[in-house]
Amino acid sequence: MQQTESRQAASTLAIHAGRRPDPATGALLTPIYQSTTYAQPGVGEDCPHTYSRDTNPTVSALEGALGALEDAPPAVCFSSGMAAIAALLLESLRCGDHVVVSEVVYGGTVRLLRDILADFDIAASFVDASDPRRVAAEFTERTRLILVETPGNPTLRLCDLDALGELSRSTGVPLAVDNTFLTPVLQRPLDAGAEVSIYSTTKFIDGHNATVGGALISRDEERLARLRRIRKSVGSIQAPHDAWLTLQGLKTLPLRLERHSSNAHALALGLQQLPEVEHVVYPGLVDFPQHDLARRQHTLHGGMLTFRIRGGAEAARRFVRELRLCTLAENLGAVESLVTHPATMTHGDVPAAQRAAVGIDDGLLRLSVGLEQPEDLLADIRTALERSAS
Repeated sequence: MQQTESRQAASTLAIHAGRRPDPATGALLTPIYQSTTYAQPGVGEDCPHTYSRDTNPTVSALEGALGALEDAPPAVCFSSGMAAIAALLLESLRCGDHVVVSEVVYGGTVRLLRDILADFDIAASFVDASDPRRVAAEFTERTRLILVETPGNPTLRLCDLDALGELSRSTGVPLAVDNTFLTPVLQRPLDAGAEVSIYSTTKFIDGHNATVGGALISRDEERLARLRRIRKSVGSIQAPHDAWLTLQGLKTLPLRLERHSSNAHALALGLQQLPEVEHVVYPGLVDFPQHDLARRQHTLHGGMLTFRIRGGAEAARRFVRELRLCTLAENLGAVESLVTHPATMTHGDVPAAQRAAVGIDDGLLRLSVGLEQPEDLLADIRTALERSAS
């Protein structure tokens, strides 16, 4: 995906887009507008903000910044990534409709579709979306959306966005891509033909384990207006303080992703050399099954990897208890390295058979590689393996 001559670099946009000095005070940072309501000039007269369940100036600044990263209008920001996905599904689907979903996807998305929306007669087919032919084979006359996550959480399986974009264009079924793992800095789904990019801003975009938030980005102004109406109606806008913290994290996103990517690559290579480690998955490794697609589709490969250690589930449980720099936690994308046991944490609500079918077994560990020195992280892992084996 080549940068156009008129488009500024992501590192520039991450610092400047959507923001300007405060006109009242000259403050360089966007203020935290911690206000419920706003004075209006007169009855029936237009004003930019009226009530913070609908819009908020701090949130609007973040929305402008995020949209600019994908050459799009301002994003729509939500109180969480799941709130963003819920709004997208409410906007796209009606009773009796059908959505095709990549089978490797965040557990909360599976829970929303299986446990909540199924009661409203909305059907979901979970399919190996790495093969566009399998996606097309699931279409019915009621299919209204393709929803994929790439790289998929947690196995990092990729979807070919150019091929899915072509399928979307030829069938008229919109494509939505959860791009949380790579962000617009490393992968731009809208350029490949996606209608909507989905983000949990909680993760890499914030980058500091400080907020919970979500965002939807599209170049379709009418769709964005419908999403804003849904957000206003259900009350799921992001809080102004969370938006302000996310704006600060966004400024260093391109720089952080370079380090996340280089650290993850170095750590993946180091893990492959440890006899206790059975299998390592990272898109930047030459033995990654979709390495050619990863090189074509990603600018860099991000900070997420998965691995298994010999001895299965019990060995994995003993191992994580001995880690010191890598914290067992249910998040990713932060400056601190975090390890997750997907089968009992992020994907605990996914039916066991579905987990097994996509390779989320009880021995799988997901590692969000932070900004620590990679040699220190590898030493921590090596020591934890030694201690857990004794």
